[in-house]
Amino acid sequence: MKPSEQLDAIDRRIVRELQRDASLSHAALGEKVGASAASVWRRVRALEALGVLGKTVRLADPRFLDRSVNVLCQVRMSRQTVAARTEFEEFIQSREEIVECYSMSGEWDYLLRIAVRDVEDYDHFVMRGVLAHPSVANAASNFALRQVKYTTEIPV
Repeated sequence: MKPSEQLDAIDRRIVRELQRDASLSHAALGEKVGASAASVWRRVRALEALGVLGKTVRLADPRFLDRSVNVLCQVRMSRQTVAARTEFEEFIQSREEIVECYSMSGEWDYLLRIAVRDVEDYDHFVMRGVLAHPSVANAASNFALRQVKYTTEIPV
């Protein structure tokens, strides 16, 4: 049975509400989903144990942290070995500017979302970081002009 098949209607409402506001108390969450605070507490723990719910975080506004420039960078590897990919992915994990990374199918091997201060900051990062990495053959960058939609909510 798939994990999604283990969720009943209340579990799904809990997940939906917590994606919108993880600071809700169990009592407030219970009111929203039609369950008692104790039941919500047990269900949240079970959803965490299943891996449906991950860690609780607060989302920061990048404009207030001087990281409002989003760059989507496609990376092509020069070598496709397990060792080269592992080394590159370790590099990815070590760089705070890289806020998302996806291993891709198709023409490019990786897609990175990079949050930087400005074009100069990105130039420094890509030239001395990404393109200097021994496993990288080349990269192509696209600067986001504005954010049309952004959500962390997964449809439930």
